[in-house]
Amino acid sequence: MTNLMLSWQQAALLALGCGAAGGLLLYAGHAAPGWRWALRVGPFLREAGVVVGLFALWQLAGNLASGGYHAAIAHAQWIWDTERTLRLPSEGDVQGLLLPHPLLSEIANLYYATMHFGMLIAMLIWLFARHRDGYPGVRNAMAASTAICLLISFIPVAPPRFLPGAGIVDLAARYGESVYGVVGSNAGADQLSAMPSVHVAWSILVAWAVITRARSRWRWLIVLHPAITVLVVVGTGNHFWADAIIAASIDALVISAQSLLVRRFRPATVPVQAAEPASTAAVNR
Repeated sequence: MTNLMLSWQQAALLALGCGAAGGLLLYAGHAAPGWRWALRVGPFLREAGVVVGLFALWQLAGNLASGGYHAAIAHAQWIWDTERTLRLPSEGDVQGLLLPHPLLSEIANLYYATMHFGMLIAMLIWLFARHRDGYPGVRNAMAASTAICLLISFIPVAPPRFLPGAGIVDLAARYGESVYGVVGSNAGADQLSAMPSVHVAWSILVAWAVITRARSRWRWLIVLHPAITVLVVVGTGNHFWADAIIAASIDALVISAQSLLVRRFRPATVPVQAAEPASTAAVNR
């Protein structure tokens, strides 16, 4: 499968372009009466520049992750052994549900390659267009959780499909749908930063944003997205259970901290004094 993801250089240029275009449109909208429409388009492009800029940093951090292939395998082996000690189900059990079904396997590979970023962008566009007041909080939570994930990912961890003797198949490579490069000691750094799973972190944030901002009773269906994402990242051999657990913990920490900060720094409201009854006011006078 062709990797449609932008490189960090391409994403950085796109972010600069969106930001500059957004700024120019906002200036034109304020300066010229005939450009009032730009006041609606400008903020969207400016925010698009911010989001794409964060994506560029994510790609750059993935390329800078260091430590080497052998260290990544050692860390992966430790995670595998710890999961077995804790009696977590084997990642191979999940993959066993996909392997006998080629169509289901290909759908899982496609979901892994496209839906994590596609669903995030769709959610941000919906939030910006329909629930603008809730957009900054979700964007900030996304930036904070992604930054924490990136810091942890500087410790190299190989995905389960690299682990010798685990019996985990590279499901995407089997069907020619891999978005990654060669498997082995020359693997790219982005393949050696499996811990934690940014796929899972983003999927949980998407569900949180939709559930807390939407009003439809159908909004709860969005919980299927993180549930499917966890099964997909594990079933395709790209992540351990631990990668998903740590990602979910990071989201919980960020959302909780953000909630505490909002309550702590929310401006105090001055209670409105009820008007005195006419008889009482007359006596007081």
